[in-house]
Amino acid sequence: MLNDLLSDGLTRIRNASLRRLDTARLLHSNAVEATLEVLVQKGYIATFNVVEENNKKFINVELKYDENGKSAINEITRISKPGRRIYQGKDEIKRFKNGYGTVIVSTSQGIMAGIEASKRGIGGEVLCTVW
Repeated sequence: MLNDLLSDGLTRIRNASLRRLDTARLLHSNAVEATLEVLVQKGYIATFNVVEENNKKFINVELKYDENGKSAINEITRISKPGRRIYQGKDEIKRFKNGYGTVIVSTSQGIMAGIEASKRGIGGEVLCTVW
């Protein structure tokens, strides 16, 4: 059984985009769904929907490519892992890749982009970085 559904989902998205697939299928969890909502807001993926098959939930993610066939995601990396959690305060959350990338943070008010968390004045666990 998988311990970390978020890192598994990020790996599936990374592998699907490297193979230029249209969709990726992820295992469902609320954290994965909230992270995908941030990725849709920031324009890294086109859309996603939750489907239920045989009493199990899955998420179908539609990947986004430009007119040349290049993926919108250059790199997606899991930062905080089950063996080593990484937390940052409101003043420690910085811009990633000089503003071209996004840090996704799990806060007490939900999972959100790092820029939004610093605007609200809250810190939390750094889940992943995307650019």
